[in-house]
Amino acid sequence: MKKTVVELFAGVGGFRVGLNNVKLENEKIIENKTFDFVWANQWEPATKSQDAYNCYIQRFGEEHTSNVDINIVDKNEIPNHSLLVGGFPCQDYSVAQSLTTSSGIEGKKGVLWWSINEILQVKNPPFVLLENVDRLLKSPAKQRGRDFAIMLRCFYENGYNVQWRVINAAEYGFGQKRKRIFIFAYKNDTKYANNLIKSSIHEVTFKKGLFAKCFPVTENILKFNEKPISIKNKNTLNITKNFKFDFHNSGTMIDGIIDTFQTEPIPAKLLTLKDIIVNTDVDKSYFLTKEQLKKMEYLKGAKKIPRLRPNGETYNYTEGSMPFPDNLNSPARTMLTSEKSINRSSHIVEDFITKKTRFILPIEAERINGFPDNWTNTGMLEKKRYFMMGNALVVGVIGQLSSEISNIIDNE
Repeated sequence: MKKTVVELFAGVGGFRVGLNNVKLENEKIIENKTFDFVWANQWEPATKSQDAYNCYIQRFGEEHTSNVDINIVDKNEIPNHSLLVGGFPCQDYSVAQSLTTSSGIEGKKGVLWWSINEILQVKNPPFVLLENVDRLLKSPAKQRGRDFAIMLRCFYENGYNVQWRVINAAEYGFGQKRKRIFIFAYKNDTKYANNLIKSSIHEVTFKKGLFAKCFPVTENILKFNEKPISIKNKNTLNITKNFKFDFHNSGTMIDGIIDTFQTEPIPAKLLTLKDIIVNTDVDKSYFLTKEQLKKMEYLKGAKKIPRLRPNGETYNYTEGSMPFPDNLNSPARTMLTSEKSINRSSHIVEDFITKKTRFILPIEAERINGFPDNWTNTGMLEKKRYFMMGNALVVGVIGQLSSEISNIIDNE
């Protein structure tokens, strides 16, 4: 079987960079092309500037790419492929907003799941790899687990088994404490599925599955459910109205039977901010002014702020303190799209040379996600470069999955 890939919600190409170990040297792309990317779609709604798409085509070329809303794409026109990948938009599940205000699979971004489902129905790719925020497992707040269960039911209806794992990239030796759920689905008539059919869900989750092999865990089970559950007799309408379940950070669905466990990673050596930030002269525009320093000290500090609820009741909004500047002996915190703004979430580091506090550079933001230096230096505004990295995935996680996925497809 050929290793052909369709990349949805491609952004600046994180899946492709990871799967094909892409390098950038003197503006020249070096790509091992283990996987043949036959089509990629990237569309950012509500903006004329398509910076992510422009970056993607500047790095990889415009052939076999699409810059229109995936909802209106004729799915029959998408090329056949053996692997469907995508970090589908996650604002509706994101930790950047409270769980109580997220709309989940019904929200403007969450509904993009149904385009993925349509591709599964029309194109039947044998393998699927998706990424999202870990909050997906608990969405929505009033009916926790519903949205993920709907996705699992869709996979089941389309003839797939599923493995999932929440991976904190920093725990496996990458430079950011970015916790994301990765979902690997595979057709139940593949050799891969048949090779696992005699294994228990526990064995797949802990020893024999894709994530177990690439991101090993201890044998400790921190949480578990008393028994597996079945969604065979639950359609999506029934799940939407009635389903509620506690999904843990790891699990497997085989033939509609689901079991889930809270697993514990076997950690790798830490990659720290000290290993990432530049050791050269930095332009003065990145250093904090006295006013910015004072504001940041307040934002990073502990505080208790009186606020009003919608019903008029008062309450205290509290925040704990954060390291300021960021600890260079620790991996970076999760990057958000607001990086390099006067914002509590922005990374502030002590400069190696001047010992003064400054924002991180665009290439440092890229390094935190594992992209080549200056990957997003394609003509977009600097604030957009930070925005792209706030939306991107840690490409090393995909790279660590690459070899095993390649072997799985080769064995078909």
